[in-house]
Amino acid sequence: MNIALTLAINPYDHVRDLLSGEVRAAGIDLVPLELPIEEIFYRFTKFREWHASEMSFGKVISLMSEDKPEIVCVPVFLSRVFRHSAIYVKDSKIRTPKDLEGKRVGIPEWAQTAGIYVRGMLAHEYGVDLAKIQWFQAGVREPGRVEKVKLDLPKGITITPRPESTLVDLLQEGELDAVMSAREVPGARLFKDYRAAEAEYWKKTRIFPIMHVLALRRDVYERNRWIAMNLFQAFLEAKRRSLARVSEFGLSHLPMPWVPDHVRQWREIAGEDFWPYGIEPNRPTLEAFLQYGYEQGVSKKRLKVEDLFAPETLQSFKI
Repeated sequence: MNIALTLAINPYDHVRDLLSGEVRAAGIDLVPLELPIEEIFYRFTKFREWHASEMSFGKVISLMSEDKPEIVCVPVFLSRVFRHSAIYVKDSKIRTPKDLEGKRVGIPEWAQTAGIYVRGMLAHEYGVDLAKIQWFQAGVREPGRVEKVKLDLPKGITITPRPESTLVDLLQEGELDAVMSAREVPGARLFKDYRAAEAEYWKKTRIFPIMHVLALRRDVYERNRWIAMNLFQAFLEAKRRSLARVSEFGLSHLPMPWVPDHVRQWREIAGEDFWPYGIEPNRPTLEAFLQYGYEQGVSKKRLKVEDLFAPETLQSFKI
């Protein structure tokens, strides 16, 4: 008899065959819940309402750094986005990353994954002193957004909440000089040719930012530890099918032209396995993010990569 497992997730193409049932996780009957991503993160972070969930990597490292974490992860990386594109500026005098020092910068949440990567990149690649920035927190498009996890901010960092405002309005009205946001914000980007900057960043660092990971409620995992590896294998197969689709020239699997050309270009930069799951091919990204999260006070202790993931998913049998 299969186990019913509720899963909140975006219907990405690389999970489509799993959600439709064309790919099955052995012994598991998935019950997909397709919800807005911010709602998924809020409800699972606060209430653990379902058995498994797509989760913000920033929230994950905060929760996993607690004394008795209530979640465990599977090394399935559902959303990845380079983040040079996430810095928007109002002040025309801000032309380089160092110019952000002394300026008023808005964020939706300090623990937002995109922001953690951006700040880590600014500090480690461009020498920006984060303590010299005046930080303000507000919803991107709606007022009232708040931090969802407890922070232990490093010395010199202060954040002023603006619960009555939005980042879009504050930037347009000149009360902010810049905004860091995963969601697009009206304004000029600091990195105008962000694709070129991101490609060079990858070549130098081997960091391909992981935004969202697959998390399980620990009580669900502990009752049937085999579900972690079975889910991992099913997600791998669904991804394999998706990458085969988007690489195909003969049909348009996505409603836009030249998709196979984009795939070819990225494969030439990143290699054959250009959207990898598992730990080892992602270790530079994982190590960097854990370092950034600890330095920025999102995680309460310096986690190791192996601390995050179900041990069953760290290795596989060989024939």
